[in-house]
Amino acid sequence: MSDLPPLQEATLRDKVAVVTGAAQGIGRATALRLAAEGALVTCADIKDTAETVALAEKEGGQAVGVQLDVRVAADWEAGIAGVLERHGRVDLLANVAGIVNMQSEDTVVGLTEEAWENVLATDLKGVWLGMRAVIPSMIEAGGGRIVNISSLAALRGLPNLASYSAAKGGVIGLTQQAAFEYGPRNILVNAIAPGTIDTPILGDITPEMKAANARAHIIDRLGLPEEIASMVAYLFREGRFVTGQVYPVDGGWSAKGNY
Repeated sequence: MSDLPPLQEATLRDKVAVVTGAAQGIGRATALRLAAEGALVTCADIKDTAETVALAEKEGGQAVGVQLDVRVAADWEAGIAGVLERHGRVDLLANVAGIVNMQSEDTVVGLTEEAWENVLATDLKGVWLGMRAVIPSMIEAGGGRIVNISSLAALRGLPNLASYSAAKGGVIGLTQQAAFEYGPRNILVNAIAPGTIDTPILGDITPEMKAANARAHIIDRLGLPEEIASMVAYLFREGRFVTGQVYPVDGGWSAKGNY
C-alpha cells in the first residue's frame, strides 16, 4: 500500500513557491493561480511586481514581490535567501521569465552575437541559475518540484526565431538533466512547451501576424496565459509520477504538423 495521500487530497496550500517573470503574462497568471490555490508565492521579476502581488492579495492569496534579474547569480542568491528567511524552504519553482528578439533579423546567419547572447542569458542561463539556487534547499527539505517554460519553437523550426528556439531547446535538455540528477532526491523537474500565447512578449506584431499564428493551432486562436498556468499548477499539485517530461500546451499545433 502506498504511503502517498490520495490524489483528491493533493493541494498547494502553504507550499512555498517562486515564480519568475511574474510581472506580466504567463508569469503573472502562474503566480495568481498558485496563490489562489493556497501557495505562498514569491513573485520575482526584473520589473515591478506590485500589481501582481496586489491582484493575488485581492483574491485572498498570499504573495510578496522581489526584484530579480534571472541573468544574475547574485540576484538569485539574494532572492532565494529571502525566501528561506521568510519560510525556511522552497517547495516549488516556476521558471517562466523569457524574452524574444524582436529588434532584428533572427535567422541563423542574420542573427547578431549581441542578440544571441541576450536571449540565451535570459531564456536559458536564467533557468539554470534558478534551479542551481533552489535545488540545495529542496534537497535539504526532502524534495521539491520545478517547472520550466520552454516553447513549441524548441520542437520545430519556426520563422525568425533562431536564438529563441536554441534557448528553449536548451531548456528541455537542462530539464531532463536536472530530472535525471535529482529525481532520486525527490525533486521532480518538467517542462511545458506552449504554442503562441497572447502575452506582452509578442510585442508589436501586426494583427495579420497574430491571425496567422492563431490559424496554426488546431484550436483556432491564441492561447491564454491562464491555460499555461493551469498546467503548471497541475504538475505542482498532482504530477507525482512524472519527471523529465515536456508537455506541449499548444492548441494542437504540434499535432497539426504545419505552420
